Amino acid sequence: MIRRADERKKLELKNAQGGLETIFPNVILEGDEFTDAGRLFNIVTFPPKSSIGYHVHNGESETYVVLSGEGKYSDNGTEVMIGVGDVTFCPSGEGHGLENIGDEDLVVIALILFDKTK
Repeated sequence: MIRRADERKKLELKNAQGGLETIFPNVILEGDEFTDAGRLFNIVTFPPKSSIGYHVHNGESETYVVLSGEGKYSDNGTEVMIGVGDVTFCPSGEGHGLENIGDEDLVVIALILFDKTK
């Protein structure tokens, strides 16, 4: 299967998880394509001053890979700065959030996988 960039579903999420403004997920995989391994694999664009609010993952983990921009990441309540090339991991039972604090778009790959160890 090949899915061209212009064929991917583009979404708009306003105030995602109680966050600020609107973020723009671009869907890479969805539904049955995960073969029961996960539920989300997106490239997400955070315009300046936008965010996804702090939220907890239960029964799943979420990983971000920063492709461009910089952000303030809440790592289970501890705020840290992240930038290009950084990877974050939020395991099941913990929480996180992300805010674009720069003047340019913050773009991340987001991957949610099911925690099958419990």
